[in-house]
Amino acid sequence: MLRDIQDEIIRLKKEKDFCILAHCYQSHDILEIADFVGDSFALSKEAAKQSQKNILMCGVRFMAETVKILAPEKNVVLSSADAGCPMAEQLDAPTLRELKKMYPDYTVVAYINTTAELKTECDVCVTSASALDIVRKLDSDKILFIPDINLGTFIKDNVPEKEFKLIHGGCPTHVRMSAEHVKTAKKAHPDALVLVHPECKPEVTALADYVGSTSGIMKFAKQSDKKEFIIGTENSIVQHLQFDCPDKMFYPLSKDCVCHNMKLTTLVDVLNCLKGTDGDVIEMSEETRLKAKKCIDEMLRLG
Repeated sequence: MLRDIQDEIIRLKKEKDFCILAHCYQSHDILEIADFVGDSFALSKEAAKQSQKNILMCGVRFMAETVKILAPEKNVVLSSADAGCPMAEQLDAPTLRELKKMYPDYTVVAYINTTAELKTECDVCVTSASALDIVRKLDSDKILFIPDINLGTFIKDNVPEKEFKLIHGGCPTHVRMSAEHVKTAKKAHPDALVLVHPECKPEVTALADYVGSTSGIMKFAKQSDKKEFIIGTENSIVQHLQFDCPDKMFYPLSKDCVCHNMKLTTLVDVLNCLKGTDGDVIEMSEETRLKAKKCIDEMLRLG
């Protein structure tokens, strides 16, 4: 039955001219039918290159919005209308405008995990993989970083020559992990390296052997000559690495590190989107798109 559904999806995406993008936090059965798998910005850039007129984003809303910003001529569909990102929604544009008044000489650096509306008020966008490099390259020595205080703290600690203002936002999935989780996991698997995402709390990143983006974590694990790893990011990555590296052992840092918004999308949802009976078409005014695109363009210039 599973294979039959996947075969029908593959048939329909060709018939209806769809490119399927799947964030790497999606389940493995969805990754198997995707045209491209990766983190949010890598998928958006890939979408803009493709010839298909329709894009199905298996992820969350800000990711589909980023695709629309970079590929406005395409019909962009989000696989589940309710799949949002709590971190992206923690700050709104009016509040950011007030913060900018409080810190008028600060460059506003936005994590890619923000809404299109919020990006219209920002100077430059960053991903977890590019953040350190881009912040170091900025002419400004004063940074207002939004919305993730944990990623912001990680950047601040690694770029001590600059001054930072951070706000109290963050990823509710990654913030569930604690130093106690690391100690417990290390006691159970003493030979394993701890690989964590910078959205984790500082008490967690301080105990890690490697801190990096999701793609960075996967690359590190695949290239390492070590055989055991404790994974401190969304637990789907544990399964994906098990498939990619069956000769190695992977353990979740916490059983609770699950993104419920990412898990909203099922394989049948993908099928129904291609049938035209499900999914949410992303609409955006050209004014918003162009304003939001400026901080992404600046990221591409610096990165």
